[in-house]
Amino acid sequence: MLTSEHAIVEYKSGQAIPDRLTRNTHQHYIAYAEQMLCIYREGIGSQRRYLHRTVSNLFAEEPDCPLRRIQAFCKLLDDKSEYHTDPQGEASRLRLKVFNEAAKLHPLVQQPDALFEHDNLHAKLQIAAGLKLSVEQMEQQLYADVIPFQRLKNFEGYPDAAAVLSRYNIAQLQACLYRAENMTVIATADFKTILRYAKLARLLHEIQAQGPSKYKIVFSGPASVLRETRRYGVNFAKFLPALLACKGWQMTARLKAPWGQPVKLQLSDKDNFTSHLPVPAEFDSTLEQKFAENFGESRAGWQLIREGEILHEHQTAFVPDFVFRHEDGTEVLFEIVGFWTPEYLDHRRKTLARFREQQIMIALPKASLKEGVTPSENVILYKTTIKVATVVEALEKIRNPKSTK
Repeated sequence: MLTSEHAIVEYKSGQAIPDRLTRNTHQHYIAYAEQMLCIYREGIGSQRRYLHRTVSNLFAEEPDCPLRRIQAFCKLLDDKSEYHTDPQGEASRLRLKVFNEAAKLHPLVQQPDALFEHDNLHAKLQIAAGLKLSVEQMEQQLYADVIPFQRLKNFEGYPDAAAVLSRYNIAQLQACLYRAENMTVIATADFKTILRYAKLARLLHEIQAQGPSKYKIVFSGPASVLRETRRYGVNFAKFLPALLACKGWQMTARLKAPWGQPVKLQLSDKDNFTSHLPVPAEFDSTLEQKFAENFGESRAGWQLIREGEILHEHQTAFVPDFVFRHEDGTEVLFEIVGFWTPEYLDHRRKTLARFREQQIMIALPKASLKEGVTPSENVILYKTTIKVATVVEALEKIRNPKSTK
């Protein structure tokens, strides 16, 4: 990710507009990105400062490339690089030895004469020999603990030039969000993925229902957190690629501008940012997918909706796999348990108990039920597949409890 020093943002009419490379305006940047990748791929063993200088030279004649953009490219390339470092502090000890030996030969000159007999080249050869190193090895190790002098060990890189530019665009959005006081997401789909990544990032959030299958999630931003602002800001920025990979959302972030006034950053899934994270799978398992296919969009007056409800209490949230909504307005939440462990089942029971006021139906594998235990109400047992007829029967019992007695 970029740091706030790499952020390029235009403020216009109360809106924050992060720097973005587009196909129409910056098509020629594809060639630049290919060359940058080539510099790093062929630069194994080169110092970081040399790689940065070479990338900078690419844009020497480019009128539309501010210095911060070049520095941002180098940062993103470095993020995919591994450099030789000096975790044991050997470089500082080597410098002490070299400087002590060099002091004995002082003064050093380029060309020796009758007055000054020690030149740089012979001094290096003499000192390196005493250390049982070649001059090249000595020079490589001498400043291994200084970041600009570190040498490239490995370059993971990006899939292609377009991926570099796409990553740049998202990184500028992330850097812009370091100034966020809060962020509001209106979600109509992919609830589980959005909340999962929000929890992984440990973001403070509140959830409000806005209507059927529509939720407002308000996140506290880095600019509103009193302590650990930097760490929270990084977590906040890490959440963005996950959001960009989802569908059915709109986001508005309230930012604190450099001059202190609030401005807005607005995004949606229609803005065509390409996340480096994969698009969330429609189903968590083949079991869920097969059941949805067998049930269809509706049956016996019941409509099947994928992850259409969020149950929440403070920072605890639960997104059932499906919502059944009948024509008469009855709603039943449906959770399918596939792979399981005793610990997972215990955790799921506690979650369901927390939201026991809701109509929740759960499908459990028969193997998970202890011998002699009778399943509780609204529990469907299955062996390999979930039978649609069994589910519809259970739904009707919930909808008309008196008629089924």
